[in-house]
Amino acid sequence: MVTGLAASLSYGAASELLRRSTTSHADSTQPVMMTEANVTRLVSKLSQMRGAALKLGQFMSIQDTHLLPPEVDKIFRRVQDSAHYMPDWQMQQVLCTSLGEAWVDKFTSFDRVPFAAASIGQVHHAVLAPSQSSSGEDGKRVAVKIQFPNIANSIASDLGYVKMVLTAGSLLPRGLFLDRTIQVMKDELADECDYSREASFLERYRRPDCLGADARFKVPWVWPGSTERVLVMEHVDGVSIGDAVIGALPQEERNELCLRELFQFRLMQTDPNFTNFLWDSRAQQLSLVDFGATREYTKEFMDSWLHLLQAAASEDRIACAEWSQKLGYLTGEENEVMLNAHIDTMVLLATPFKLTTTQPFAFGSGTPWADITAQIRDKIPLMLKHRLTPPPRETYSLNRKLSGAFLLASRLRAVVDTKKLWDQVTDPYKFG
Repeated sequence: MVTGLAASLSYGAASELLRRSTTSHADSTQPVMMTEANVTRLVSKLSQMRGAALKLGQFMSIQDTHLLPPEVDKIFRRVQDSAHYMPDWQMQQVLCTSLGEAWVDKFTSFDRVPFAAASIGQVHHAVLAPSQSSSGEDGKRVAVKIQFPNIANSIASDLGYVKMVLTAGSLLPRGLFLDRTIQVMKDELADECDYSREASFLERYRRPDCLGADARFKVPWVWPGSTERVLVMEHVDGVSIGDAVIGALPQEERNELCLRELFQFRLMQTDPNFTNFLWDSRAQQLSLVDFGATREYTKEFMDSWLHLLQAAASEDRIACAEWSQKLGYLTGEENEVMLNAHIDTMVLLATPFKLTTTQPFAFGSGTPWADITAQIRDKIPLMLKHRLTPPPRETYSLNRKLSGAFLLASRLRAVVDTKKLWDQVTDPYKFG
């Protein structure tokens, strides 16, 4: 299959070269591999693959980092808009394999048309049968997440396609360290394909020492009959926090959760997709509904990472370099251009938490934060050119979540006392 697609792309590239050689007004700046015909071929194939391709497409659709060339970015944004559902017979097959031939008896009702699709599965409305409810009650609404067949077994081949797309025409800078990115993505996707793992994180977040005792947040309960490929959880009401209608959501709650996950729980739901967080205006609760991308961080890593952020917030450039090297961001052999670009970026990112920053801090267009993100974006090409080592493994998912949180704050034009939130969460932190 890879060979067939590669041959098709090569034919498209050859046709484009021939066209350019015979047309005086042809655009010679666009890579020959990234013609509209080839983009269409890639989108079609990647959309059918789901898995790795859609996961990366979802990731790229909510980012504002401009790391990828526009031709590649275009592919993944179109993939994101082209998600496919399973045919009914295939869904039935997965349910029979996971829940047994009599799976339908476990539900009073089951909507066979999914109301949502994601990178590795789709979600259906259903009502649990009284015999399946812990209280014996009827009418308990649930969301049934069903994994696409063979997703777990196709991760390696899917990522082969993704790598081919990203290396087409030698478009990517060396500093992206694509092989490491692909490996991290492979490991993360393998974790996300295990719904029993996700169920365990749901239960952990429901504990009193996480969010279970905080009435501002709601974490769905999990049906005990869930399996590695079918996850049944409580249905929750609400609208996506990316929706324009959620201005009533208290702004502190939009920002506090990330800090608590990092420095209190050392456990973070790292998929920043806005649809994973639902605001219920009647209950005045924020519901968390997807824990597949949850990551756990060691105390040693979080100690060092907080030291780095504190150094950046106090603009201690020497400490920034030392903690960056200890974490693995730097090797100690970087040239002055790379070292300064990295430290400048860290100091800029820590601006909301600085003692000297005017509070409350505003996000969104026309604010100092917009200027800060523009300055950071300008430094990315320098770092990609001069970087000597890939970032620490832990920071791939962590940075993805933080980028999404900052982007959400900007989209909602949040105005928050970020220093107060920072102090509330980090002051009680115990190192060692």
